[in-house]
Amino acid sequence: MNVPVGRTVKRVVLETVGWLLVVVGVAALILPGPGLLAIMAGLIVLSQQYEWAERRLDPVKRRALREAARGVSGPLPMAVTLFGIVALVACGVLWTMDPPAPSWWSLPDSWWLPGGIWTAVTQFGSAAIALGLMIYSFRRFHGKPEALAALDEEDRASAQRAEQRAGRRAASR
Repeated sequence: MNVPVGRTVKRVVLETVGWLLVVVGVAALILPGPGLLAIMAGLIVLSQQYEWAERRLDPVKRRALREAARGVSGPLPMAVTLFGIVALVACGVLWTMDPPAPSWWSLPDSWWLPGGIWTAVTQFGSAAIALGLMIYSFRRFHGKPEALAALDEEDRASAQRAEQRAGRRAASR
């Protein structure tokens, strides 16, 4: 069995990057960060190698788009998102300034603002991603009920395809 090295390296790299994105995305569902976006990116990469990842991609994509639409559905969700973006930038500035630990800080000083400048960089990056996604969501969904109707139609079509696959599996048994 003579497998070209380049193809094997590409496969290993794609799988590693894909699984890393999925794990980071799952963590970001709990921690601050774009969890569904990272999971979707991981599934996009893994779908290059696996059919199961391609099948899982559509529901995750629709869920991410539905959440994006919900985030710009009115003034309150948009205000909450903007507050989160401003908080990320403010924390990034705080980490960049790296002030000494305050007198009320009872833990060791080394635990005050851990991570240094690279934590600030990730906070600024997260704020930029969040702002970009908010702008994209606003342009795609705000005041456009037809865009949400299209997502609903995709959900119905996906459910029908899943029923058909289940029927074919049951018939083949």
